Amino acid sequence: MDCSRSAGILLHISSLPGAYGIGSLGKEAYRFADRLKKAGVRYWQILPLVQTGFGDSPYQSVACDSGNPYFIDLGLLAKDKLLTKEEVRGARTADMDFGALYEKRYALLRKAFSRFAFDNEKFRAFVKKGRFEDYALFMTAKTVYGGTFCDWDEGLKRRDPAALEALRTDRHEEYLFWQFLQYKFWEQWDALHAYCARLGVRLIGDIPLYVAYDSADVWAHPELFKLGEDLKPVKVAGVPPDYFSEEGQLWGNPVYRWEAHEASSFQWWTGRLKTALSTYDLVRIDHFRGIDRYYEIDADASTARAGEWCDGPKERLFEHLGKDRSRIIAEDLGVIDDGVRSLLKRTGFPGMKVLLFAFDGNETNEYLPKNIGENYVVYTGTHDNDTVRGYLDSLSPEEYILLRSRVAAALEEEGILVGLGAHGEGMCEAFVRLALACRARLAVIPIQDILGLGSDSRMNAPGTDGGNWRFRLTRQPSARFMGRLKKMIKIYRR
Repeated sequence: MDCSRSAGILLHISSLPGAYGIGSLGKEAYRFADRLKKAGVRYWQILPLVQTGFGDSPYQSVACDSGNPYFIDLGLLAKDKLLTKEEVRGARTADMDFGALYEKRYALLRKAFSRFAFDNEKFRAFVKKGRFEDYALFMTAKTVYGGTFCDWDEGLKRRDPAALEALRTDRHEEYLFWQFLQYKFWEQWDALHAYCARLGVRLIGDIPLYVAYDSADVWAHPELFKLGEDLKPVKVAGVPPDYFSEEGQLWGNPVYRWEAHEASSFQWWTGRLKTALSTYDLVRIDHFRGIDRYYEIDADASTARAGEWCDGPKERLFEHLGKDRSRIIAEDLGVIDDGVRSLLKRTGFPGMKVLLFAFDGNETNEYLPKNIGENYVVYTGTHDNDTVRGYLDSLSPEEYILLRSRVAAALEEEGILVGLGAHGEGMCEAFVRLALACRARLAVIPIQDILGLGSDSRMNAPGTDGGNWRFRLTRQPSARFMGRLKKMIKIYRR
Protein backbone atom coordinates (compact mmCIF):
# COMPACT_ATOMS: atom_id res chain seq x y z
CA MET A 1 0.00 0.00 0.00
CA ASP A 2 1.15 3.54 -0.75
CA CYS A 3 3.00 4.98 2.24
CA SER A 4 1.47 8.46 1.86
CA ARG A 5 -1.70 9.53 3.65
CA SER A 6 -4.71 9.05 1.37
CA ALA A 7 -8.49 9.05 1.35
CA GLY A 8 -10.92 6.70 -0.35
CA ILE A 9 -14.65 6.22 -0.85
CA LEU A 10 -16.50 2.91 -0.67
CA LEU A 11 -19.19 2.54 -3.34
CA HIS A 12 -19.96 -0.68 -5.18
CA ILE A 13 -20.58 -0.68 -8.94
CA SER A 14 -24.17 -1.86 -8.34
CA SER A 15 -24.83 1.29 -6.28
CA LEU A 16 -23.94 3.79 -8.99
CA PRO A 17 -26.86 5.88 -10.25
CA GLY A 18 -28.44 5.17 -13.62
CA ALA A 19 -31.66 4.44 -15.44
CA TYR A 20 -31.46 0.66 -15.82
CA GLY A 21 -32.10 -0.90 -12.41
CA ILE A 22 -28.48 -1.42 -11.33
CA GLY A 23 -25.17 0.43 -11.60
CA SER A 24 -22.93 -0.34 -14.57
CA LEU A 25 -19.49 0.20 -16.05
CA GLY A 26 -20.77 3.01 -18.25
CA LYS A 27 -20.88 6.80 -18.08
CA GLU A 28 -22.00 7.07 -14.45
CA ALA A 29 -18.90 5.12 -13.35
CA TYR A 30 -16.71 7.54 -15.30
CA ARG A 31 -18.57 10.53 -13.84
CA PHE A 32 -18.08 9.18 -10.33
CA ALA A 33 -14.35 8.71 -10.97
CA ASP A 34 -14.19 12.33 -12.16
CA ARG A 35 -15.81 13.49 -8.92
CA LEU A 36 -13.30 11.51 -6.86
CA LYS A 37 -10.43 13.09 -8.74
CA LYS A 38 -11.83 16.60 -8.27
CA ALA A 39 -12.29 16.03 -4.52
CA GLY A 40 -8.75 14.73 -4.05
CA VAL A 41 -9.93 11.17 -3.31
CA ARG A 42 -7.22 8.76 -4.42
CA TYR A 43 -8.93 5.42 -3.83
CA TRP A 44 -12.26 3.98 -4.95
CA GLN A 45 -13.17 0.80 -3.08
CA ILE A 46 -15.76 -1.61 -4.42
CA LEU A 47 -17.18 -5.00 -3.40
CA PRO A 48 -16.48 -8.17 -5.42
CA LEU A 49 -17.26 -7.69 -9.13
CA VAL A 50 -18.44 -11.29 -9.49
CA GLN A 51 -21.58 -12.72 -11.03
CA THR A 52 -23.88 -13.27 -8.06
CA GLY A 53 -25.82 -16.44 -7.37
CA PHE A 54 -28.61 -17.27 -4.95
CA GLY A 55 -29.27 -14.39 -2.53
CA ASP A 56 -27.67 -11.77 -4.85
CA SER A 57 -24.62 -11.43 -2.59
CA PRO A 58 -21.29 -10.48 -4.18
CA TYR A 59 -19.76 -12.79 -1.56
CA GLN A 60 -21.58 -15.81 -3.07
CA SER A 61 -20.65 -16.19 -6.72
CA VAL A 62 -21.03 -18.78 -9.46
CA ALA A 63 -17.31 -18.27 -10.22
CA CYS A 64 -14.78 -16.38 -8.12
CA ASP A 65 -13.03 -14.72 -11.09
CA SER A 66 -16.17 -13.86 -13.06
CA GLY A 67 -17.56 -10.44 -13.84
CA ASN A 68 -21.20 -9.65 -13.13
CA PRO A 69 -23.13 -9.48 -16.45
CA TYR A 70 -25.57 -7.02 -14.83
CA PHE A 71 -22.72 -4.48 -14.78
CA ILE A 72 -22.27 -4.60 -18.57
CA ASP A 73 -23.36 -1.15 -19.70
CA LEU A 74 -26.28 -1.21 -22.14
CA GLY A 75 -25.40 2.15 -23.64
CA LEU A 76 -21.96 0.85 -24.58
CA LEU A 77 -23.57 -2.22 -26.18
CA ALA A 78 -25.75 0.13 -28.22
CA LYS A 79 -22.63 2.06 -29.21
CA ASP A 80 -21.20 -1.25 -30.46
CA LYS A 81 -24.46 -1.69 -32.45
CA LEU A 82 -25.36 -4.81 -30.49
CA LEU A 83 -28.55 -3.23 -29.09
CA THR A 84 -30.89 -0.64 -30.55
CA LYS A 85 -31.71 2.60 -28.78
CA GLU A 86 -35.30 1.42 -28.46
CA GLU A 87 -34.18 -1.80 -26.74
CA VAL A 88 -32.01 0.15 -24.32
CA ARG A 89 -34.86 2.57 -23.54
CA GLY A 90 -37.12 -0.41 -22.88
CA ALA A 91 -34.78 -1.54 -20.09
CA ARG A 92 -35.30 1.65 -18.09
CA THR A 93 -36.50 1.11 -14.52
CA ALA A 94 -36.14 2.93 -11.23
CA ASP A 95 -36.27 -0.29 -9.19
CA MET A 96 -33.35 -2.49 -8.21
CA ASP A 97 -35.24 -5.76 -8.52
CA PHE A 98 -32.90 -8.74 -8.83
CA GLY A 99 -35.73 -11.04 -9.89
CA ALA A 100 -36.72 -8.74 -12.74
CA LEU A 101 -33.06 -8.28 -13.70
CA TYR A 102 -32.64 -12.03 -13.97
CA GLU A 103 -35.71 -12.36 -16.17
CA LYS A 104 -35.18 -9.34 -18.42
CA ARG A 105 -31.49 -8.45 -18.48
CA TYR A 106 -30.26 -11.83 -19.69
CA ALA A 107 -32.89 -11.79 -22.44
CA LEU A 108 -31.54 -8.43 -23.59
CA LEU A 109 -27.94 -9.64 -23.39
CA ARG A 110 -28.89 -12.63 -25.54
CA LYS A 111 -30.18 -10.20 -28.17
CA ALA A 112 -26.82 -8.42 -28.08
CA PHE A 113 -25.04 -11.78 -28.43
CA SER A 114 -27.17 -12.70 -31.45
CA ARG A 115 -25.73 -9.67 -33.27
CA PHE A 116 -22.14 -10.19 -32.15
CA ALA A 117 -19.60 -11.45 -34.68
CA PHE A 118 -18.17 -14.09 -32.39
CA ASP A 119 -15.82 -15.36 -35.07
CA ASN A 120 -13.72 -12.19 -34.73
CA GLU A 121 -10.06 -12.63 -33.88
CA LYS A 122 -10.07 -10.86 -30.48
CA PHE A 123 -13.00 -12.88 -29.18
CA ARG A 124 -11.53 -16.16 -30.43
CA ALA A 125 -8.25 -15.33 -28.66
CA PHE A 126 -10.19 -14.53 -25.49
CA VAL A 127 -11.94 -17.91 -25.56
CA LYS A 128 -8.77 -19.78 -26.47
CA LYS A 129 -6.94 -18.31 -23.48
CA GLY A 130 -9.24 -20.48 -21.34
CA ARG A 131 -9.69 -18.16 -18.40
CA PHE A 132 -13.47 -18.65 -18.37
CA GLU A 133 -13.63 -22.20 -19.69
CA ASP A 134 -14.91 -23.73 -16.42
CA TYR A 135 -17.31 -20.81 -15.94
CA ALA A 136 -18.77 -21.10 -19.45
CA LEU A 137 -19.21 -24.87 -19.16
CA PHE A 138 -20.72 -24.53 -15.69
CA MET A 139 -23.21 -21.86 -16.76
CA THR A 140 -24.10 -23.81 -19.90
CA ALA A 141 -24.87 -26.89 -17.82
CA LYS A 142 -26.82 -24.76 -15.30
CA THR A 143 -28.91 -23.30 -18.12
CA VAL A 144 -29.58 -26.65 -19.76
CA TYR A 145 -30.01 -28.92 -16.72
CA GLY A 146 -30.74 -26.55 -13.80
CA GLY A 147 -30.14 -27.47 -10.17
CA THR A 148 -26.68 -27.68 -8.61
CA PHE A 149 -23.85 -29.63 -10.22
CA CYS A 150 -24.68 -32.50 -7.84
CA ASP A 151 -28.00 -32.88 -9.67
CA TRP A 152 -26.40 -33.46 -13.08
CA ASP A 153 -25.72 -36.86 -14.59
CA GLU A 154 -22.68 -38.65 -13.29
CA GLY A 155 -20.40 -37.86 -16.21
CA LEU A 156 -21.01 -34.12 -16.09
CA LYS A 157 -21.14 -34.01 -12.31
CA ARG A 158 -17.66 -35.56 -12.11
CA ARG A 159 -16.33 -33.74 -15.19
CA ASP A 160 -15.67 -36.72 -17.38
CA PRO A 161 -13.72 -35.31 -20.39
CA ALA A 162 -16.14 -36.89 -22.88
CA ALA A 163 -19.13 -35.37 -21.09
CA LEU A 164 -17.49 -31.92 -21.07
CA GLU A 165 -16.65 -32.13 -24.77
CA ALA A 166 -20.21 -33.22 -25.57
CA LEU A 167 -21.59 -30.26 -23.61
CA ARG A 168 -19.24 -27.82 -25.35
CA THR A 169 -20.07 -29.22 -28.79
CA ASP A 170 -23.79 -29.89 -28.49
CA ARG A 171 -24.50 -26.59 -26.73
CA HIS A 172 -21.80 -24.54 -28.42
CA GLU A 173 -23.87 -21.40 -28.91
CA GLU A 174 -24.87 -21.38 -25.23
CA TYR A 175 -21.24 -21.93 -24.25
CA LEU A 176 -20.20 -18.98 -26.45
CA PHE A 177 -22.93 -16.78 -24.93
CA TRP A 178 -21.38 -17.07 -21.47
CA GLN A 179 -17.93 -16.45 -22.92
CA PHE A 180 -19.35 -13.36 -24.65
CA LEU A 181 -20.67 -11.97 -21.36
CA GLN A 182 -17.24 -12.21 -19.77
CA TYR A 183 -15.58 -10.79 -22.88
CA LYS A 184 -17.81 -7.70 -22.80
CA PHE A 185 -17.61 -7.29 -19.03
CA TRP A 186 -13.82 -7.32 -18.95
CA GLU A 187 -13.56 -5.11 -22.01
CA GLN A 188 -15.65 -2.48 -20.20
CA TRP A 189 -13.90 -2.98 -16.85
CA ASP A 190 -10.41 -2.67 -18.35
CA ALA A 191 -11.43 0.59 -20.04
CA LEU A 192 -12.79 2.01 -16.76
CA HIS A 193 -9.71 0.87 -14.82
CA ALA A 194 -7.42 2.52 -17.35
CA TYR A 195 -9.44 5.76 -17.15
CA CYS A 196 -9.18 5.78 -13.35
CA ALA A 197 -5.44 5.19 -13.60
CA ARG A 198 -5.10 8.24 -15.84
CA LEU A 199 -6.97 10.28 -13.23
CA GLY A 200 -4.73 9.00 -10.43
CA VAL A 201 -7.66 7.16 -8.81
CA ARG A 202 -6.68 3.68 -7.65
CA LEU A 203 -9.20 0.85 -7.36
CA ILE A 204 -9.49 -1.34 -4.27
CA GLY A 205 -11.07 -4.70 -4.95
CA ASP A 206 -12.37 -7.32 -2.59
CA ILE A 207 -12.14 -11.11 -2.65
CA PRO A 208 -14.06 -13.35 -0.27
CA LEU A 209 -12.03 -15.96 1.57
CA TYR A 210 -14.54 -18.65 0.60
CA VAL A 211 -16.35 -19.53 -2.61
CA ALA A 212 -19.94 -20.69 -3.03
CA TYR A 213 -20.68 -24.42 -3.11
CA ASP A 214 -22.81 -24.15 -6.25
CA SER A 215 -20.00 -22.68 -8.30
CA ALA A 216 -17.65 -23.46 -11.15
CA ASP A 217 -14.83 -23.29 -8.60
CA VAL A 218 -16.02 -26.22 -6.49
CA TRP A 219 -17.26 -28.18 -9.51
CA ALA A 220 -13.85 -27.85 -11.21
CA HIS A 221 -11.74 -28.53 -8.09
CA PRO A 222 -13.72 -30.73 -5.64
CA GLU A 223 -10.48 -32.14 -4.25
CA LEU A 224 -9.66 -28.73 -2.73
CA PHE A 225 -12.79 -28.65 -0.51
CA LYS A 226 -14.16 -30.73 2.35
CA LEU A 227 -16.71 -32.68 0.34
CA GLY A 228 -18.00 -36.21 0.73
CA GLU A 229 -17.89 -38.98 -1.87
CA ASP A 230 -21.21 -37.67 -3.17
CA LEU A 231 -19.52 -34.26 -3.73
CA LYS A 232 -21.75 -32.60 -1.12
CA PRO A 233 -20.19 -30.50 1.67
CA VAL A 234 -19.19 -32.24 4.89
CA LYS A 235 -18.08 -29.06 6.68
CA VAL A 236 -19.13 -25.49 5.95
CA ALA A 237 -17.86 -22.05 6.91
CA GLY A 238 -19.20 -19.41 9.27
CA VAL A 239 -18.34 -17.51 12.40
CA PRO A 240 -19.40 -17.99 16.03
CA PRO A 241 -21.67 -15.50 17.78
CA ASP A 242 -20.20 -11.98 17.73
CA TYR A 243 -21.29 -8.34 17.57
CA PHE A 244 -22.88 -8.94 14.16
CA SER A 245 -25.10 -11.89 15.15
CA GLU A 246 -26.11 -13.59 18.42
CA GLU A 247 -26.46 -16.94 16.64
CA GLY A 248 -23.23 -16.54 14.75
CA GLN A 249 -23.24 -16.66 10.98
CA LEU A 250 -23.78 -19.91 9.08
CA TRP A 251 -22.48 -19.03 5.63
CA GLY A 252 -22.77 -22.50 4.10
CA ASN A 253 -19.64 -22.23 1.94
CA PRO A 254 -17.58 -25.43 1.83
CA VAL A 255 -14.33 -25.03 3.76
CA TYR A 256 -10.98 -25.74 2.16
CA ARG A 257 -9.03 -28.94 2.39
CA TRP A 258 -5.89 -26.95 3.13
CA GLU A 259 -3.57 -29.94 3.03
CA ALA A 260 -4.52 -30.45 -0.64
CA HIS A 261 -3.79 -26.80 -1.39
CA GLU A 262 -0.42 -27.02 0.32
CA ALA A 263 0.48 -30.19 -1.60
CA SER A 264 0.14 -28.18 -4.83
CA SER A 265 2.12 -25.21 -3.44
CA PHE A 266 -1.17 -23.30 -3.18
CA GLN A 267 -1.40 -23.12 -6.97
CA TRP A 268 -5.15 -22.45 -7.06
CA TRP A 269 -4.98 -19.72 -4.40
CA THR A 270 -1.89 -18.08 -5.86
CA GLY A 271 -3.60 -17.94 -9.24
CA ARG A 272 -6.70 -16.43 -7.69
CA LEU A 273 -4.72 -13.76 -5.84
CA LYS A 274 -2.65 -12.88 -8.89
CA THR A 275 -5.81 -12.52 -10.98
CA ALA A 276 -7.27 -10.18 -8.36
CA LEU A 277 -4.05 -8.17 -8.18
CA SER A 278 -4.08 -7.77 -11.96
CA THR A 279 -7.72 -6.64 -11.81
CA TYR A 280 -7.35 -4.05 -9.01
CA ASP A 281 -4.64 -1.81 -7.62
CA LEU A 282 -5.15 -3.04 -4.05
CA VAL A 283 -7.00 -6.15 -2.88
CA ARG A 284 -8.87 -6.59 0.40
CA ILE A 285 -9.10 -10.20 1.58
CA ASP A 286 -12.42 -10.66 3.33
CA HIS A 287 -12.44 -12.75 6.53
CA PHE A 288 -8.65 -12.76 6.72
CA ARG A 289 -8.78 -14.34 10.16
CA GLY A 290 -9.76 -17.63 8.50
CA ILE A 291 -6.25 -17.89 7.05
CA ASP A 292 -4.85 -18.20 10.57
CA ARG A 293 -7.64 -20.27 12.08
CA TYR A 294 -11.06 -20.91 10.56
CA TYR A 295 -14.39 -21.91 12.02
CA GLU A 296 -16.03 -24.98 10.51
CA ILE A 297 -19.52 -26.29 11.17
CA ASP A 298 -21.20 -29.58 10.27
CA ALA A 299 -22.95 -29.14 6.94
CA ASP A 300 -26.29 -30.25 8.40
CA ALA A 301 -26.19 -27.82 11.37
CA SER A 302 -28.97 -25.24 11.68
CA THR A 303 -26.89 -22.55 13.41
CA ALA A 304 -23.24 -21.61 13.74
CA ARG A 305 -23.10 -22.10 17.51
CA ALA A 306 -21.60 -25.61 17.56
CA GLY A 307 -18.59 -25.16 15.30
CA GLU A 308 -14.90 -25.90 15.74
CA TRP A 309 -11.77 -23.79 15.21
CA CYS A 310 -9.14 -25.34 12.94
CA ASP A 311 -5.68 -24.20 11.83
CA GLY A 312 -5.40 -22.48 8.44
CA PRO A 313 -2.32 -22.18 6.20
CA LYS A 314 -1.11 -18.95 7.84
CA GLU A 315 1.64 -17.04 5.99
CA ARG A 316 2.50 -20.07 3.83
CA LEU A 317 -0.42 -19.06 1.59
CA PHE A 318 1.42 -15.93 0.46
CA GLU A 319 4.92 -17.31 -0.13
CA HIS A 320 4.66 -17.19 -3.94
CA LEU A 321 3.34 -13.64 -4.37
CA GLY A 322 6.60 -11.72 -4.23
CA LYS A 323 6.28 -7.93 -4.40
CA ASP A 324 2.53 -8.17 -4.96
CA ARG A 325 2.15 -8.80 -1.23
CA SER A 326 2.48 -5.04 -0.70
CA ARG A 327 -0.92 -4.54 -2.36
CA ILE A 328 -3.01 -6.64 0.04
CA ILE A 329 -5.33 -5.37 2.79
CA ALA A 330 -6.45 -7.79 5.50
CA GLU A 331 -10.04 -7.61 6.75
CA ASP A 332 -9.26 -8.59 10.33
CA LEU A 333 -12.65 -7.88 11.93
CA GLY A 334 -14.73 -10.28 14.00
CA VAL A 335 -13.29 -12.73 16.51
CA ILE A 336 -9.62 -11.70 16.62
CA ASP A 337 -6.97 -13.39 18.75
CA ASP A 338 -3.20 -13.32 19.13
CA GLY A 339 -2.80 -15.72 16.22
CA VAL A 340 -4.42 -13.29 13.77
CA ARG A 341 -2.45 -10.38 15.21
CA SER A 342 0.77 -12.36 14.81
CA LEU A 343 -0.11 -13.32 11.22
CA LEU A 344 -0.79 -9.68 10.35
CA LYS A 345 2.57 -8.69 11.78
CA ARG A 346 4.43 -11.43 9.91
CA THR A 347 2.80 -10.61 6.56
CA GLY A 348 2.99 -6.84 7.05
CA PHE A 349 -0.50 -6.43 5.59
CA PRO A 350 -2.47 -3.42 6.83
CA GLY A 351 -5.51 -4.38 8.88
CA MET A 352 -8.84 -2.58 9.26
CA LYS A 353 -10.30 -0.34 11.97
CA VAL A 354 -13.97 0.66 12.13
CA LEU A 355 -15.00 3.75 14.09
CA LEU A 356 -18.52 2.48 14.74
CA PHE A 357 -16.89 -0.07 17.07
CA ALA A 358 -14.83 2.54 18.94
CA PHE A 359 -17.02 4.26 21.48
CA ASP A 360 -17.83 1.69 24.16
CA GLY A 361 -16.13 3.69 26.93
CA ASN A 362 -13.03 1.50 27.00
CA GLU A 363 -9.94 3.70 26.62
CA THR A 364 -7.93 0.74 25.32
CA ASN A 365 -10.47 -0.01 22.57
CA GLU A 366 -8.35 -0.69 19.47
CA TYR A 367 -10.85 1.14 17.23
CA LEU A 368 -10.58 4.47 19.05
CA PRO A 369 -8.89 7.01 16.74
CA LYS A 370 -6.09 7.64 19.23
CA ASN A 371 -5.25 3.90 19.32
CA ILE A 372 -5.08 3.38 15.53
CA GLY A 373 -1.57 3.05 14.11
CA GLU A 374 -0.25 3.91 10.65
CA ASN A 375 -0.42 0.46 9.05
CA TYR A 376 -4.21 0.31 8.97
CA VAL A 377 -7.13 1.26 6.79
CA VAL A 378 -9.71 3.11 8.86
CA TYR A 379 -13.42 3.16 8.02
CA THR A 380 -16.40 4.86 9.59
CA GLY A 381 -18.22 1.61 8.80
CA THR A 382 -18.19 -1.22 6.26
CA HIS A 383 -20.79 -2.74 3.93
CA ASP A 384 -21.82 -5.01 6.84
CA ASN A 385 -22.51 -2.12 9.25
CA ASP A 386 -25.44 0.18 9.52
CA THR A 387 -24.66 3.67 8.29
CA VAL A 388 -23.52 6.19 10.90
CA ARG A 389 -26.86 8.01 10.59
CA GLY A 390 -28.75 4.73 10.85
CA TYR A 391 -26.78 3.74 13.94
CA LEU A 392 -27.51 7.09 15.58
CA ASP A 393 -31.20 6.76 14.83
CA SER A 394 -31.26 3.34 16.51
CA LEU A 395 -30.05 4.72 19.86
CA SER A 396 -32.21 5.67 22.79
CA PRO A 397 -31.88 9.30 24.01
CA GLU A 398 -29.72 8.09 26.90
CA GLU A 399 -27.48 6.03 24.61
CA TYR A 400 -27.08 8.94 22.23
CA ILE A 401 -26.07 11.34 25.02
CA LEU A 402 -23.41 8.86 26.17
CA LEU A 403 -22.11 8.38 22.63
CA ARG A 404 -22.04 12.12 22.00
CA SER A 405 -19.88 12.69 25.08
CA ARG A 406 -17.41 10.00 23.99
CA VAL A 407 -17.23 11.31 20.41
CA ALA A 408 -16.78 14.85 21.74
CA ALA A 409 -13.84 13.65 23.85
CA ALA A 410 -12.23 12.04 20.80
CA LEU A 411 -12.73 15.22 18.79
CA GLU A 412 -11.08 17.24 21.52
CA GLU A 413 -8.11 14.85 21.66
CA GLU A 414 -7.63 15.28 17.90
CA GLY A 415 -8.14 19.05 18.02
CA ILE A 416 -11.23 18.85 15.77
CA LEU A 417 -14.03 21.40 16.09
CA VAL A 418 -17.45 19.99 15.22
CA GLY A 419 -20.67 21.03 16.90
CA LEU A 420 -22.64 18.01 18.10
CA GLY A 421 -26.36 18.64 18.51
CA ALA A 422 -28.96 16.94 20.65
CA HIS A 423 -30.48 15.04 17.71
CA GLY A 424 -27.41 13.79 15.87
CA GLU A 425 -26.46 17.05 14.19
CA GLY A 426 -22.79 17.08 13.25
CA MET A 427 -22.22 13.45 14.18
CA CYS A 428 -21.76 12.06 10.65
CA GLU A 429 -19.23 14.80 9.94
CA ALA A 430 -17.51 14.04 13.25
CA PHE A 431 -17.03 10.38 12.29
CA VAL A 432 -15.71 11.34 8.85
CA ARG A 433 -13.27 13.87 10.32
CA LEU A 434 -12.06 11.44 12.98
CA ALA A 435 -11.34 8.87 10.28
CA LEU A 436 -9.49 11.38 8.12
CA ALA A 437 -7.53 12.81 11.06
CA CYS A 438 -6.23 9.58 12.59
CA ARG A 439 -2.79 8.12 11.92
CA ALA A 440 -3.94 5.34 9.56
CA ARG A 441 -2.34 5.82 6.15
CA LEU A 442 -5.62 5.19 4.32
CA ALA A 443 -9.08 6.35 5.39
CA VAL A 444 -12.05 4.96 3.42
CA ILE A 445 -15.52 6.41 3.92
CA PRO A 446 -18.68 4.69 2.65
CA ILE A 447 -20.56 7.11 0.40
CA GLN A 448 -23.59 6.77 2.70
CA ASP A 449 -21.62 8.40 5.53
CA ILE A 450 -20.35 11.20 3.29
CA LEU A 451 -23.99 11.95 2.40
CA GLY A 452 -25.42 11.31 5.90
CA LEU A 453 -27.85 8.62 4.72
CA GLY A 454 -29.90 6.45 7.09
CA SER A 455 -30.58 2.73 7.57
CA ASP A 456 -32.64 2.50 4.40
CA SER A 457 -29.33 2.98 2.58
CA ARG A 458 -27.54 0.18 4.41
CA MET A 459 -25.85 -2.28 2.03
CA ASN A 460 -26.06 -5.51 4.06
CA ALA A 461 -27.33 -6.75 7.41
CA PRO A 462 -25.40 -9.98 8.18
CA GLY A 463 -27.53 -12.94 9.20
CA THR A 464 -30.64 -11.69 7.38
CA ASP A 465 -32.28 -13.00 4.22
CA GLY A 466 -33.53 -10.70 1.49
CA GLY A 467 -33.46 -6.96 1.08
CA ASN A 468 -29.66 -6.71 1.03
CA TRP A 469 -27.26 -5.42 -1.65
CA ARG A 470 -29.90 -3.03 -3.06
CA PHE A 471 -28.55 0.38 -2.08
CA ARG A 472 -28.23 2.80 -5.00
CA LEU A 473 -27.50 6.47 -5.41
CA THR A 474 -30.32 8.31 -7.14
CA ARG A 475 -27.83 10.83 -8.52
CA GLN A 476 -24.12 11.63 -8.41
CA PRO A 477 -22.87 13.17 -5.12
CA SER A 478 -23.37 16.91 -5.33
CA ALA A 479 -20.55 19.43 -5.76
CA ARG A 480 -21.42 20.71 -2.26
CA PHE A 481 -20.78 17.38 -0.57
CA MET A 482 -17.66 16.64 -2.60
CA GLY A 483 -16.37 20.18 -2.01
CA ARG A 484 -16.70 19.73 1.77
CA LEU A 485 -14.89 16.41 1.52
CA LYS A 486 -12.11 18.04 -0.51
CA LYS A 487 -11.59 20.66 2.21
CA MET A 488 -11.40 17.96 4.88
CA ILE A 489 -8.93 15.92 2.82
CA LYS A 490 -6.67 19.00 2.60
CA ILE A 491 -7.00 19.81 6.29
CA TYR A 492 -5.97 16.30 7.33
CA ARG A 493 -3.22 16.05 4.70
CA ARG A 494 -4.67 13.21 2.69
